[in-house]
Amino acid sequence: MGYTAIEKVMARTSGQAGVVAGDLVYPEPDMVMIHDGLVREAKGELDRIGIGRVAAPEKVMMVSDHDVVYGSARAAERGAFNRAAAREWQIANFYDAGRGGHGHIFPMEQGKVLPGMFYFDNDTHATNAGAVGAFGLRVGNEISRVLATGTTWVEVPKTVRLELRGRLGDGVHARDIGFYLARIVKAGLWDVDLDYRVLEYAGDLDAFGLGARVALCSTPTEMRAGAVYVPPTGALLADCRTLAARPLAPVYSDDDAVFESRHSIALGDIAPQVCLPGNVGNAVDVGSAAGTPVSHAFIGSCGSGMYDDLAAAASVLKGRRIADGVRLFIVPGSEASTRRLLGDGLMQVFLDAGAMLLPAGCGPCNDAVVGPVAAGEVSISAATNNNAGRFGPTSARLFLGGPLAGAASAVTGCITDPREMTADTPLTRLAEAAYA
Repeated sequence: MGYTAIEKVMARTSGQAGVVAGDLVYPEPDMVMIHDGLVREAKGELDRIGIGRVAAPEKVMMVSDHDVVYGSARAAERGAFNRAAAREWQIANFYDAGRGGHGHIFPMEQGKVLPGMFYFDNDTHATNAGAVGAFGLRVGNEISRVLATGTTWVEVPKTVRLELRGRLGDGVHARDIGFYLARIVKAGLWDVDLDYRVLEYAGDLDAFGLGARVALCSTPTEMRAGAVYVPPTGALLADCRTLAARPLAPVYSDDDAVFESRHSIALGDIAPQVCLPGNVGNAVDVGSAAGTPVSHAFIGSCGSGMYDDLAAAASVLKGRRIADGVRLFIVPGSEASTRRLLGDGLMQVFLDAGAMLLPAGCGPCNDAVVGPVAAGEVSISAATNNNAGRFGPTSARLFLGGPLAGAASAVTGCITDPREMTADTPLTRLAEAAYA
């Protein structure tokens, strides 16, 4: 019997010859990540029991990405606390506001998260690590235990395999795949439960670059997936080798590995999607919601904040202006992407279109600490989810869409099928560029 990729990683990090789904292990992570919003709570817990150090400070990465623009005295105080904690704990890998970007994006761009790695994270969207064939596992408040001892117990998760067949059509973005999957699962069309499972992709993956793979990893998180895994292939694996500052050890599931279930999607069957307010599972073809007026739009988040996503949005916005009464926020996932947007002229495209650029990080997706909506407003965004109240008042209507749909809707002032923009913007080339 063979092993899945997650079983191999759990065996390696727990020092065992082999483990299978359901086994309890105490893995020694390659890295530990803690985000700005939980540092005070974690440190306070450790201080109360007299632990003034962390077990392996060289493994710890502390990132400031949720609250980058301090909009209150409380936020500024929290930032100051985090800087002091990083000094006291002797955290060399501390990325303060303006120093890195989104913790679920820039470490992959910089080669700090690599194929085959495993790390603990306090945040759910550590699933993004699967974009490079790594595993990040969310432990929430238990991150304090990991900081103090170096590990915590883990039940090896089961794996569900999803094969992607063919290619996406014109104007369809990789984010639409996740929305389409959520729609299938909510409708009960497949007998599948992603709760604390690994969703492993397979099939025609060579056309998906890093940006597209990050998009693949986003929405399953909202379906309670414990991890997402995209086997590293082709050009992406070559890029990882170039960036790696440590030996690279990619892992792959064996042909005879045991999967809880197997499914497939024909990519050509997917139209651009939007998620109706309330849940990612409320996804529909964009035409079902077309014409709905919008006043707020946001392109970014750890689901759609990669350079490729922003470049796709810019290609729709180029030579156009956003509609009167619409606020469009653009949030790069990393400082590197911000500099690249400036260098290649895309930042000018956004500014000419009337969009507002925010510093790299979570942006409005962090419960709208910046860029909130007003009561009764309608938003279309590339945020990770559209639960009521995420952007402020619960009376606001929050739609989700990929970067192409979000940009097109900001231009027209209502939810719009991005394929309608093909007269002026060749979206076929756009999609191909995004996955190159």
